[in-house]
Amino acid sequence: MSRTPVCRTARRGRRLHALPIALVALLPLAACASGGADDDGGATTARPGGTLTFAVATDAGCADPQQVGSSDTLYSLRQTVDSLTDQNPETGEIVPWLAASWEVSKDAKTFTFRLRPGVTFSDGTPLTAQAVKDSFDAVPKLGALAVQATGYVEGYAGTEVVDDLTAAISFKQPNAQFLQATTTSALAVVSSASAKRTPQERCTDGVVGTGPFVLADYTPNQSATLTRRDDYAWGSSLWKKEGAAYLDKLVFTVVPESGVRTGSLTSGQVDAIGRLAQAEEAAIKGAGAGLVGYTIPGIGYNLGLNSSKPALQDVKVRQAVKVAINRKQIVETVFSSGTRPATSVLAENTPGYTDLSAELAYDSEQAKKLLDDAGWTPGPDGIRTKDGAKLTLKTVWFSNVAVFKPALELLQQQLKDVGIDLALTELQVAQFPALLKSGDFDAFWGGNYNRADPDALRTLYSTKLVNAYRVPASPLDALLDQQAAEPDPARRDGLVAEAQRLIVTNAYVVPVVDQRTVLGVSGKVHDLRFAGSGDIHLHDAWKS
Repeated sequence: MSRTPVCRTARRGRRLHALPIALVALLPLAACASGGADDDGGATTARPGGTLTFAVATDAGCADPQQVGSSDTLYSLRQTVDSLTDQNPETGEIVPWLAASWEVSKDAKTFTFRLRPGVTFSDGTPLTAQAVKDSFDAVPKLGALAVQATGYVEGYAGTEVVDDLTAAISFKQPNAQFLQATTTSALAVVSSASAKRTPQERCTDGVVGTGPFVLADYTPNQSATLTRRDDYAWGSSLWKKEGAAYLDKLVFTVVPESGVRTGSLTSGQVDAIGRLAQAEEAAIKGAGAGLVGYTIPGIGYNLGLNSSKPALQDVKVRQAVKVAINRKQIVETVFSSGTRPATSVLAENTPGYTDLSAELAYDSEQAKKLLDDAGWTPGPDGIRTKDGAKLTLKTVWFSNVAVFKPALELLQQQLKDVGIDLALTELQVAQFPALLKSGDFDAFWGGNYNRADPDALRTLYSTKLVNAYRVPASPLDALLDQQAAEPDPARRDGLVAEAQRLIVTNAYVVPVVDQRTVLGVSGKVHDLRFAGSGDIHLHDAWKS
């Protein structure tokens, strides 16, 4: 077998187009890090010990990081598992973690990883090539919750145990996106014992990983408590501290009310909070805490349109929704500082991004013309009708982010101005799997997918995968398959660009804003860092 060495850093994949990954804070920060005091040691020196308390908005109700897609839940679970590789959030470079080096075959079908010696799972069993094989063999069997993980390993042919510390993972077709996928929590390595458990058992009890913390207690929709592994000694090559983490314990508590989370931070009851609204930033700044922001690569917040619904089968109706939205107004009114209006279906800092802002320009008159051409005429109340039916879009959304409601209310008004009734239906995050299966919606708000690789498009919009929006079979499928397999960066960029154009032109989903995560962090917390795809790493974090 012919292999091209890509030891240590490997190929970066696509270029990081346009702006570099942006981090905004009210205190001076290094890229992807937070610090309540000076991080150069001038004011304080890193010290071990202490408990970090973190208030999150929601919980996915599952303790398996391979099955969870919710950022709020992954903030905690990410600390319990390691991945074969890591990704530099500033450059996109793939770097060592559990794998000390790797090789990728010229046809991008086989990925051979040489593991670091001496790594153990939290149950004491060693990390071996057999454990890697067991972990990856189990992924295709995880089911509906593991949308990301199963998409990453589509066409999985198996893993060969070359020797005790060498595993060769193979696919039936070229899989150029796979190396970046090994940086994610969705493909983190779990123990052989965990891999043999059912998906439900893994959700209920969690998994055994090699991470710097161990899940000590988990109550769905309430809290998760993690404790430090004192024998940990194999962190990512991007981390600053060697050996065990600084913090003794991590406590994540679900606090649905945004105002309560903010009050808990400003009063010192918790050390960090997520899901901030723009209106809360001033209060946090005034209390001496900091804001740490990160524009998440991948797919941002959008209005996903169900193409199987009668009204939305007409591309003109979908296009009318697209140009009826004033993205700039929504960003300036609702979202946190540093948020950008969407200029493509991919966020601006995603490898392979193509600027399609001209197609997403606000034009209410064009929206009205498109609806006129589609045969929808304004009724007495301004809402358009056709064949006796109103142009009402049942729009579902989840209450896991404070800004969602005001954003949707503004969207509702903007669409009403052109004659479209956006009927809002609030659901809980736990209802997501059932919603995917039923397709009981006209539009779905959210649709965000965190990944620093353009293959995010295939995961969400290929008709061969979940296809939540019931996108019809089209040339898009072939483009998405081809880009996932294309090892040449320039050729892959071209395929990704065309895929973005097809999605935006046909308005299968309507991009609104790039997803930006802003955390409120106490001035006592230092070196809380974002990973490439938007997770957080707490191994280096410490409290003064």
